Amino acid sequence: MSVVAVVDYGMGNLRSVSKAIEHVALGDRVVVTSDPAEVASADRVVVPGQGAMPDCMAQLAACGLRQAVVDAAAAKPFLGICIGLQMLFEHSEEGDIAGLGILPGQVRRFPAAETVAKGLKVPHMGWNEVAQAESHPLWQGIPDGARFYFVHSYYVEPAEPSIIAGSTIYGIPFTSAVARDNIFAVQFHPEKSAQAGLQLLGNFMRWQP
Repeated sequence: MSVVAVVDYGMGNLRSVSKAIEHVALGDRVVVTSDPAEVASADRVVVPGQGAMPDCMAQLAACGLRQAVVDAAAAKPFLGICIGLQMLFEHSEEGDIAGLGILPGQVRRFPAAETVAKGLKVPHMGWNEVAQAESHPLWQGIPDGARFYFVHSYYVEPAEPSIIAGSTIYGIPFTSAVARDNIFAVQFHPEKSAQAGLQLLGNFMRWQP
């Protein structure tokens, strides 16, 4: 039995995430925790998040979880969801704040000229297709172009195209999934994305990077 830690820093959709993982965990233990020691001892780590990036970064530090998340991203299967994706990057336009700097790149706001002008609302909210950029174990059993559920006003702009694992179009094409070594992170919410989302979470629980 392996242990997966869902990191609780006060800003995540924890119940939905943990219940979805429990559904696919097949006997593995799911722990929702704000204890850095539990995060450090877990076999796998999931970092969800919702809300504003400055608040999330402040809460992560206030809970003493910043270093535990950085260490987990360096050493074990790691899944970031929504803000859990955005915080991995160097800087966010939301609040002009530094991220964790684990991945190179920026977090940008959807440009009004390319969204509002096309009749699209920000935040981007609802189902949208994800084009898979490359083969990856977490895409196993998920058709290219499968639809996932999004809620966000900002998107990541990686400095290294090689880490892009999926992309979506909402006024502009944007990166909706990234992958590097033991890290996989997504802008959409797999816990709210029906069968495709459960498949991705199940793939994560079986992943051996």
